[in-house]
Amino acid sequence: MIKPFAVIGIAALAAGCASQTPSSTPAPAAAKTAAAKVPQCYSGDAGRFYNVGEKTTLAGLEVACTATSDGKNGQWMSAKHAK
Repeated sequence: MIKPFAVIGIAALAAGCASQTPSSTPAPAAAKTAAAKVPQCYSGDAGRFYNVGEKTTLAGLEVACTATSDGKNGQWMSAKHAK
């Protein structure tokens, strides 16, 4: 008695899935951004990112966020002292 209902249920499910058409509009690309990525340095002490050129004190040392040689990232370097 249950077999006819199972066959009808599977047939209805298959027909429902087959009748759906995929969307023709492409999904928006999340990787594309309007602004270019600016190199930054992260400070765990402050809990935030600093832009290249900004200075702060980390663990008691004065440091500056400087760009790496390829310009893609930032790194902490000891700050230059004024003479």
